[in-house]
Amino acid sequence: MLSPVLLLLAAGYLTATVAVSRRDGRWPAWRTASWCAGLTCALAAATGPLATAPHHSFTAHMAGHLLLGMAAPLLLVLAAPVTLGLRALPIRQARILSHVLGSRPARFRTHPVTAAILNAGGLWALYTTSLYQQMVHHTWLHLLVHVHVLAAGYLFTAAIVGVDPAPHRPGRGVRTAVLVAFLAAHGILAKHMYAHPPPGVPKEQAQAGGQLMYYGGDVLDLALIVVFCWQWYSVTDPRTSRRPLIRHWRAWRLPDDIRMHSRVR
Repeated sequence: MLSPVLLLLAAGYLTATVAVSRRDGRWPAWRTASWCAGLTCALAAATGPLATAPHHSFTAHMAGHLLLGMAAPLLLVLAAPVTLGLRALPIRQARILSHVLGSRPARFRTHPVTAAILNAGGLWALYTTSLYQQMVHHTWLHLLVHVHVLAAGYLFTAAIVGVDPAPHRPGRGVRTAVLVAFLAAHGILAKHMYAHPPPGVPKEQAQAGGQLMYYGGDVLDLALIVVFCWQWYSVTDPRTSRRPLIRHWRAWRLPDDIRMHSRVR
């Protein structure tokens, strides 16, 4: 049921890249590839064997969780969809989007602490309560959990290593602290699951799933850390510093600057 939404997102992104290319700019092909790869990861988790995994294999379900909640969000964030939207939309719609993203509710939801609570808290609720068992028996709840895992993962990843402009993004010290706390919460949950299986999950499957969450999550966490450190290094070393996707938040409000400052490599 999530597949049509993912396909629509793919079509919308590709349409936007065409719109940008027809104007006076270009869009990096690697960002388009990153978007498509992220949607492919999400699609693999939402369809086929991994989508029906809760009914058969907890380990396969956990593989889907890693794809949907960690791999896909990182790839989607690196695709810079907000910047692409600002460049593709007409000036009036771009201004509306900038106002929405700069609103107080948007700032609250995209703050690293809020995003981390939504992401880690959702996982703890899923695997330490009866929610997982209920998800197996209710299709609508299964879909809702998938949507939350993907959305929360995207918000958290964007809050930590987002490349799209954010007018009130905290400094790297705050983001570092939040990232460390999230990594700890994720690892502790994997160990807790190993010792205390979720309701309805056999002990052997819970242990295998916990190990996959712990070690597979470490690999994806390492990728997130590498991106975070590289971004930090790029903005502090003048030899490797790069022009941001949009130089300044206020540039969104100026028609000429929207086109001029939205260029990426």
